[in-house]
Parts: sequence; C-alpha cells; structure tokens
Amino acid sequence: MTKQNEEKEPETELETAENQEPEVVEEDDEKERLQDELTKALSEAKVHQEQYLRTLAEMENLRKRTQRDKEDLAKFANENILREILPVIDNLERAVEHAEQAESNDGLFEGVQMTLSQFSQLLTKFGVKPVDAMGQPFDPAYHQAMGQMESEEHPVNTVVQQMQKGYELNNRLLRPAFVMLAKAPEQKQTEADDSAEEQ
Repeated sequence: MTKQNEEKEPETELETAENQEPEVVEEDDEKERLQDELTKALSEAKVHQEQYLRTLAEMENLRKRTQRDKEDLAKFANENILREILPVIDNLERAVEHAEQAESNDGLFEGVQMTLSQFSQLLTKFGVKPVDAMGQPFDPAYHQAMGQMESEEHPVNTVVQQMQKGYELNNRLLRPAFVMLAKAPEQKQTEADDSAEEQ
C-alpha cells in the first residue's frame, strides 16, 4: 500500500501543477481585462472632460453675448422716440431761420430759439449728435442726395447745401442728412466732353 501511496503522490503533485497553471493564465486575462477597462474608462473621462470644457466655454460666450445685447438694447432703446422728435426740431430750426431773415424783435423768436436750444441739449444728453455735412465729400452712409447744383467753388460730389440735418445715436446713424451736391458748371462739362472726344 505504501507503494501505491507513493505512486499516487506524484500524480497529485502533477495535478496540482496543472491546476495552478490555468489560475496564472486566468489572472493574466483578468489583469488585461481590467487594464482594458481602465484605459476605456480613462478615455471616456477625457472625452467627458473635453465636452465639459467646451460647454463651459459656450456658456461663457453666451453670457458675454447676452451682456453685449443688453448693453445695445439700453443704448438704443430710445431710438424710435428720438426719431419722432427730429421733425419737431427741424420745424423749430426753420422758424428760427425765417425769424432771423425777417429781423423781427418780438418775443416769439426768442421763445422758439430757447425751445430749440433745450431740444438740442436733450438730444445731446441721450447721445444724439448732428451729422456734419456741409463742405464734406458725399458719403452715402451719412448723406442722402436730393439733387445737384452747379458750383465752381466746390469740388464735384461735395455737399453744398443741407436741406435737412442728419443725426447719429451713439455713433450709429439715426437719420441721414438730405443734401445737394456740387457738380461741374455746364461750360466746364462741355469742354471736358469735347476734350474726351478728341482723345
């Protein structure tokens, strides 16, 4: 029996060695699987962090844009009412011009002039300022041409008469100036046409 026991013992050692080998393989497989899961989790975390940072940047841009829109709204909120006031000022200016030409010294002239002065101060307070047009080169962004006048004194396409003032509200055009532009006198224009034909 002892011989049989001795024969069985090496078999048991072999079986134990065979049983241990799969465990080592299983442990390596488990480590690889865990390593793969860790790598996958880290890459997902990186993707989520990038999405978070992108969303954070978009929120900051939205906040800035909203703030800018809010400031613009506050700046230009009075635009419509101010546009309606401008014709009243135009009429007051015309009344003052006619009174100056008539050279009447009654209180009406002074009253209208004071009212016009108050309106001008009010417009300045709200950021409205007149567009300077007289003697300036024609600029379609600020001037609306109503016609042309012959002029030897001014270069061609220069404003020679302002029919109605233009105004800006916080450096944005509120109303263009209605103007008359200079054009070359007929004689010069005929001479220029003749010289062009000769060439």
